[in-house]
Amino acid sequence: MSVPVHPSVLPLDGDLNGDRDRLGGKAWGIQRMLGLGVPVPPAFVITTDVCRLYEEAGGRVPDAVTAALPGAMAALEAPTGRTFGGGEAPLLVSVRSGAAVSMPGMMDTILNLGLDDGVQAAIARQTGDPAFADDLQRRFREQYAAVVGEPAPHDPWEQLGGAVAAVLASWNSRRAIAYRADRGLDQDAGTAVTVQAMVFGNLDDASGTGVLFTRNPLTGAREPHGEWLPRGQGEDVVSGTHDPLPLSAFAEQLPTAHAELMQTAALLERDGRDVQDLEFTVEAGRLWLLQSRAAKRSAAAAIRLAVVLEEEGLISPAEALDRVTVEHLTAVRRPHLDPAARAGATLVAEGKPACPGVVSGVIVTDTEAAEDRAADGEAVILARPTTDPEDVPAMLVATGLLTELGGSTSHAAVVSRELGVPCVVGCGAGALMGLEGQVVTIDAAAGLVFAGALPVVQLDGDDADLAKLTGWARDEAGEAAAEEPLERLLGSRRQLV
Repeated sequence: MSVPVHPSVLPLDGDLNGDRDRLGGKAWGIQRMLGLGVPVPPAFVITTDVCRLYEEAGGRVPDAVTAALPGAMAALEAPTGRTFGGGEAPLLVSVRSGAAVSMPGMMDTILNLGLDDGVQAAIARQTGDPAFADDLQRRFREQYAAVVGEPAPHDPWEQLGGAVAAVLASWNSRRAIAYRADRGLDQDAGTAVTVQAMVFGNLDDASGTGVLFTRNPLTGAREPHGEWLPRGQGEDVVSGTHDPLPLSAFAEQLPTAHAELMQTAALLERDGRDVQDLEFTVEAGRLWLLQSRAAKRSAAAAIRLAVVLEEEGLISPAEALDRVTVEHLTAVRRPHLDPAARAGATLVAEGKPACPGVVSGVIVTDTEAAEDRAADGEAVILARPTTDPEDVPAMLVATGLLTELGGSTSHAAVVSRELGVPCVVGCGAGALMGLEGQVVTIDAAAGLVFAGALPVVQLDGDDADLAKLTGWARDEAGEAAAEEPLERLLGSRRQLV
């Protein structure tokens, strides 16, 4: 690793000898990509121990860390030929959270940081596109105010300090605490902060952004799955505020960049020995990878992938068993919608499948009301135009989730798969808010929402993947487990860990 400017402010250079728990998952993923020669914008990380120091100091970034930021920023300026805070070729950065264990959509991000009036004017001159510079300024000011809770200062270095503090503070936000409690994660681990040079998917017609899963996270099928948004930034896709296009549109628009992405995705999946969730940006035709992490997946996909990846020689039978939980088994054995009832049912909304399952409940559009009604024992279907991190406490208690906007890689889709909550996204602007108070049934695998609480049936049948997992678990446990069901065997394995 390159010589750091501070023990807790580290340049990212592809060296994987560091401590992943200190670097955080996002920075670790960047290190892995850099080590494989993947094109990644330069970055540095403020390690997780600073998060604990920040909390101990009552919400203050240590002075020594703040003093180290200019030296760390120089490591981004040199390879980009840009200058943070001024000059004719200004450097803008993103500031992102990155806990050691992935917490998708839980904490805060600020993009396009480093803008003041002079920087905006320089970007307009450099690109010959004042509208692009205006768009960057608008995006930054709006996001900074939403995350930090106050208008952005004019001084870029003050902006950076405020953004770092806000990301550290988001570790102990209500939604992050609730998520960790639900997932059984360490409340004291802290988050790292990754600062990375911006690349711009909204620059021109040869630019865009997207999310790619190396295999289908709903089914486990061996097919790339993702979305592409021309002339957009990553937050546009993840937030669900824009309706992205399928990857086929990316292939048609920018075939060379698409082909490079497919090759890179295959490399990262082989190296990671698991399905990858990739965030990418294309700037003026050039591909950049921003993130690579193990993909969140539905229960059905988790079971399918555990078996398939073993069959492909990427993981062992023991590792396959490690990737399947009793909760996965419960989810895939949920009842299905009665075909006879479905034939006569009234369709009230239709969207894109995000996490499969059949559930019934009352539609609630307010998050606080959803939490209150769920606490009273009511089955709640949370319906929102889109979701953001502030909605997570309500998502944790909802029986099902619906959104009007967004695609299968949006915040709602990714979080619902992590939580195992049946979810349909992109039902259409205005399609759900008028359904407040109505009882509905979601058939999330089909992307359909029906009026009323429809009957369900249990479909019998053998599953080859479950049979294979059961065989591995029994072999591992020995002769005495010859007749033990898979649920009990998995439970016993967890107790031994």
